[in-house]
Amino acid sequence: MEPYKLFDAEYKFVSLIWEHEPVNSTELVKLCHGKLGWKKSTTYTVLRKLCDRGILQNENAVVSALIKREAAQRHESEALLDKAFDGSLPKFLTAFLGSRQISAEEAEQLKRIIEEATK
Repeated sequence: MEPYKLFDAEYKFVSLIWEHEPVNSTELVKLCHGKLGWKKSTTYTVLRKLCDRGILQNENAVVSALIKREAAQRHESEALLDKAFDGSLPKFLTAFLGSRQISAEEAEQLKRIIEEATK
């Protein structure tokens, strides 16, 4: 399995950790119960699997992420682009925007991002 590949439930779990890290494992169980409806055993099973994959660490009952949110988002974005749009950013943008209008500010932001990427 690819190191940054997170399934939907795993991504939600890791997102809780990103938002609260470092988080005590007892507190994490409470968060998962409240936000995800998970039992303690489910939380610890997913935690162990993600620690084994090098995504999280659990040291002295304190859980933190070994990968940054941006790295996981980049991986997910690239996987979506490859899978659904044959790796074509223009195809993605065309499909994403469709008939949607964007503001002048959003257009300027996109222009700056593209200019930076072409340097």
